[in-house]
Amino acid sequence: MPQGDNPQSKSAVPLHWTLRYSGALVTTGLALWIWFLWPVMHQDPFAIFIAAVIVSARFLGFGPALLCTAASSLALDYFTFDPKFSFAMSANDYGRLVVFIVVSVLTAGLARQRWRAETRAQHMQRQMASMVESSEDAIFTTDSAAVITSWNRGAERLYLYPAAEIIGKHVSILAPPDRRDEIGTFLKVLLRGEAIQHHATERLRKDGVRVNVDISLSPVRNERGEITGTSSIAHDITAQRRAEEALRQNEKLATAGRLAAAVAHEINNPLEAVTNLMYLARHNPGDPDKYLSMAEREVHRVGEIAQQMLGFVRESASPVRLNVSTTLDDVLQLYRRKLDDKHIRVDKKYDGQLEIRGFAGELRQLFSNLILNAVDAMSDEGRLALHVARAHEWDNSHRPGVRVTVADNGSGIAPSDMARVFEPFYTTKGEAGTGLGLWLSHGIVQKHGGKIRVRSRTTRGSSGTVFSVFLPETAGRAEGP
Repeated sequence: MPQGDNPQSKSAVPLHWTLRYSGALVTTGLALWIWFLWPVMHQDPFAIFIAAVIVSARFLGFGPALLCTAASSLALDYFTFDPKFSFAMSANDYGRLVVFIVVSVLTAGLARQRWRAETRAQHMQRQMASMVESSEDAIFTTDSAAVITSWNRGAERLYLYPAAEIIGKHVSILAPPDRRDEIGTFLKVLLRGEAIQHHATERLRKDGVRVNVDISLSPVRNERGEITGTSSIAHDITAQRRAEEALRQNEKLATAGRLAAAVAHEINNPLEAVTNLMYLARHNPGDPDKYLSMAEREVHRVGEIAQQMLGFVRESASPVRLNVSTTLDDVLQLYRRKLDDKHIRVDKKYDGQLEIRGFAGELRQLFSNLILNAVDAMSDEGRLALHVARAHEWDNSHRPGVRVTVADNGSGIAPSDMARVFEPFYTTKGEAGTGLGLWLSHGIVQKHGGKIRVRSRTTRGSSGTVFSVFLPETAGRAEGP
């Protein structure tokens, strides 16, 4: 008998063919015995024998079902058709028997197909269960009330809860106190039938340690399509976050290093002025206060430049109220010498009263990256346009905020590079670039809950790039991963 005809699963011990075919004959005999025992079956003798064929096909295989069909045909002819106990029959009975055989064969085929489908489904379920259990990711399910119903080994390794301890508890046990509201928000989305893909967040292990995870959530439905729970897949991204933070710190220090030359030049001028004024005050005793007052202003200027420099490398713990135009001008002042050396004209159009809540040091780094990229892309006597205006977000949320535009008439960005400008380590500057500036800028904008867009042209005589940044009035991470 071919392997596909074997009704036993591969994981079970298959029945010997003699047992299966003998079982088909026994099933036929049992049907005949029931027919003799219950007179009510005499009204429709085909029903009990059709049932015998179905049982044979379902549990013994297609071949035994055919044998059961043949044996049932002989039993019907010999015991039920007139004259009884004889293989002689009328033309009408002959037609009825042919119909029975055809129906039995078709029924056996359908039963075999159903068994094969069930076997494949069971095999797939076992495969899926094995994949879930052996996955490195934390995979678990909850019911509609967010109570955990299953828990794989990856979840045990990530969260340190054994399955026996965590199953039956509310999923909020995994959320840090400041993220408990996130659970309810996710549950509402999932119960609407929507999925949540790759959301970066924090979860709490059994030992109280927070872990950074990337989670994907989806609703679980029953056979009627009703949502009965949710499934969660979480991947530990703590190491990835640490590496990204190290890159950010390194790039911040690199930015500070690039500013060092500009700062040294800016500080040198007022220090030289202080020296000259002190000389004048010493040799002009008639009015020393005038020169000392001027020297004091120059010293204050040195202090302001130093504070600007610290703003790039010092991290604030929480967002503060700041003026966007002033912050942009602080950065622009640090690159004044570089702009003058290339004779770049700066056109400013500011709404000077606009303020947001944000991280001053990171916004300075954002503006620094955009301005430096623009300066590097322009040749001598280029044009840099800086605009700050009140605006609303581009998508349907229409949040109020500020739009900062940095535009240049430089060489532009090639169309082949546009899709990758915000990728880490991707640069078109060769050895002169780290490939981290725009990636970090994109991250800073996202941290403030904003959006950044870029447009560029490389046509000769009409080239240039425009970066447009929307920053909401209140800092907050944008939705989504």
